[in-house]
Amino acid sequence: MTEGGETGIGPKGSTPPDYGRAGRNLPVAIGVGVVLGGTFLVTLFWLQWAFALMVGAALAVGAVEVSHALRRVGMNAATVPIVIGTVAIVTGSYFAGLRDVTASIPSNTLMLATLGATVLAALVWRMRGGAEGYVKDAAASLFIIGYLPLLGAFAGLMLAGESGGQRVLAFVAVVAASDTGGYAAGILFGTHQMAPRISPKKTWEGFAGSLLSGVVVATALSVFLLDVSFWVGLILGPALVITGACGDLIESLIKRDVGIKDMSSVLPGHGGVMDRLDSLLVAAPIAWMVMYLFVPGG
Repeated sequence: MTEGGETGIGPKGSTPPDYGRAGRNLPVAIGVGVVLGGTFLVTLFWLQWAFALMVGAALAVGAVEVSHALRRVGMNAATVPIVIGTVAIVTGSYFAGLRDVTASIPSNTLMLATLGATVLAALVWRMRGGAEGYVKDAAASLFIIGYLPLLGAFAGLMLAGESGGQRVLAFVAVVAASDTGGYAAGILFGTHQMAPRISPKKTWEGFAGSLLSGVVVATALSVFLLDVSFWVGLILGPALVITGACGDLIESLIKRDVGIKDMSSVLPGHGGVMDRLDSLLVAAPIAWMVMYLFVPGG
């Protein structure tokens, strides 16, 4: 999640739309955001099985986006087994987590099993292409598997825990608050570039805004939503702000390396699925770990 779009090159002879410092069509982006937010809340609290499937499907789309991006630098991932494995890893972890008390196979064991099976399937799938480029293509597959379904599975584990809806809501709300606070602070006060070679529009002022908003929201939600002491928010907030920022920079590095502005245009006003999930994806394991350690019932 960024403080604005990066410079991109449109079709030959065309002039990209000028959306000002926002870097995107805000009315369209807000409309899409409202629809996604409504779907998120309804499924999270009333149809959690659908929420788990939605997360798995979103990450599968993200896997396709990253696969297409890597093709630009000659790396061809095994997209079919990765997509199937992504859905299996994320949703399987959730459904197994619901039965951990009585199940003979714990959710983390199932996650490792499906993860290993996906890696094996991807390596075997590529064999039919012969030896030339095998290592490079296999590396692309393993990169996507480690980047998306492995990290995303922790959202399923969070959801399967006691008060899973509240845990996931707190996780997403802190990252979203961090993104919003950083975006606003960067637009209003941003002058000192944070990582000019990676994401020129990210500033230290924006990061300060992210940290402030993330800690405030994390502290409030720790007390009023998770029913734990305020100091949990003082750990959760900075942890998610920092890892969320890393997630944003990681995706920026990928896009810069392959020479694209957005991962895709599947979400009008937002770009691709990965352009919205970058911060959440990298922050998910940290959110799960902090809540597992400090929030009872994890």
